[in-house]
Amino acid sequence: MIGYLVPNYPLVAAFRTLPAPSARTRARGASRLTQGIFKMAPKLSDFFNDDEIITSKGDLERPISGLAMDSRRVMPGNLFFALPGRRADGNSFIDEAINRGAVAIVAEKIPSGTATRVTYIQVTDARRALARVAQRYFKFPDKSLDLVGVTGTNGKTTVTNLIKQLISTPTQRVGLIGTVNYDLGARIVPSYRTTPESLELYGMLAQMRDAGCRQAVMEVSSHGIDQQRVLGMQFGVAVFTNLTRDHLDYHKTLESYFEVKSRLFNGGIGAAPRTAAINIDDEYGRRLVAEVPAHLKVITFGEAPTATVRAEKVNLGFKGTSFQLVWPEGSLAIESPLIGRYNLSNLLAAFAACYALGRDPLVIASRLKSFAGVPGRMERIEEGQPYNVLVDYAHTDDALHNALGMLRAITPGRLLVVFGCGGNRDRSKRPLMTGAVQAIADHAWATADNPRSEALGQIFTDMKTGVSAADKITFVEDRRRAISLALEAAKEGDCVLIAGKGHETYQEFADTIIPFDDRQVVRELIEIKKIKPV
Repeated sequence: MIGYLVPNYPLVAAFRTLPAPSARTRARGASRLTQGIFKMAPKLSDFFNDDEIITSKGDLERPISGLAMDSRRVMPGNLFFALPGRRADGNSFIDEAINRGAVAIVAEKIPSGTATRVTYIQVTDARRALARVAQRYFKFPDKSLDLVGVTGTNGKTTVTNLIKQLISTPTQRVGLIGTVNYDLGARIVPSYRTTPESLELYGMLAQMRDAGCRQAVMEVSSHGIDQQRVLGMQFGVAVFTNLTRDHLDYHKTLESYFEVKSRLFNGGIGAAPRTAAINIDDEYGRRLVAEVPAHLKVITFGEAPTATVRAEKVNLGFKGTSFQLVWPEGSLAIESPLIGRYNLSNLLAAFAACYALGRDPLVIASRLKSFAGVPGRMERIEEGQPYNVLVDYAHTDDALHNALGMLRAITPGRLLVVFGCGGNRDRSKRPLMTGAVQAIADHAWATADNPRSEALGQIFTDMKTGVSAADKITFVEDRRRAISLALEAAKEGDCVLIAGKGHETYQEFADTIIPFDDRQVVRELIEIKKIKPV
């Protein structure tokens, strides 16, 4: 979280140098500079409506230097939000926040022991309050941008990056919030979460606005919707890619998963988008079209003949995809270096979003041809080897089934796969992932993904219940070794898919994170083994 938001350092310094209560009577008063800074400081009352406060204790007219939701990041003068969590309760960190200089606390319950120098505000829902206050504190940056939100189980990263490229110009930078990185206009920083907390989101959108961005694109995860991280956000266009089995450890059922996703389109986040772009090749997309409010403008996309934006005369090849792109006012032949039917859907989704923004269809369509892809999304590794190696983020049974099905259709030789299942995640999908791989691949190496704090033996036990052909799968604990074995087995004309981690440059264990990049490992192993042809 460090570095994503820039605090008001002069105001923080003014709070830091403020005399302690016992010393104020002896002090002649703050300097004129400090007094001037405090006069310009925002006040608590600026950010709360009366009906949002259950009760309060202390001065609501006091100035604050900023907002914080992590007690470790609190700076002098901050307003601290004690958020309830699945692992820890923010109320447990109120004392730490005060010790670090917080002057006001927002919580769902005011603690029994309170500090006289601190203002306490009790609210019904602390996460909702954080989103509302953050939006006001950063002066509604979402309303200053043409904001596109992309949700769905698969394709969010590719679609957001595609949209960004399609609408960017040499003189107009477009902001981006997603799984790989955050482009804030003046700087690009690594991503730590697909959809950050509302405080970071509104802060980053404000940085984009202040850097001159007029458009922004963001991935919107189901967790982000359900945990009110995008509450109140005004989207110009909301895009639905698809819905498949994932995150059921959190949502429990597909029905619940769909209900959360649909909030982005029906006003369930407090504001409805101006336009929706929805994939009607997906059964949940068709259902969403039928359920969205009647006043919402909807642009559908897909290969279905009734889609507003559709693909006809589709040719899926190993080196790329060609099709006739059709929209209400015209059509254009497209040749894209992206491969696979799901990437065809991603291309259509991005075009539909830009079309919804009112961009020139011919200009946008012509730019589709030059998009080479997103790192770690079916990324081809070329080191002179006589077979193909692709690294992809596929980490669900549906994603693996789609990826392998596509590769099977265009691979002349054998299809070899390295994959794993993450620890501390939905256990029910592990045998399904194994089954999807066994149904299509010629041989697979099952290995560690991000075990986290779960024993790899338990993960393998769950995966093995999906084994249907034991001679076609090898379980290898060390991921580097598994990749090595797959490369040794590959021959000319074969295709090796390294699945599950994609762009990630680390591997997460119980108490540590180590550097690990599938792409770099492949390059190193090919060089070490001298697999390059003479």
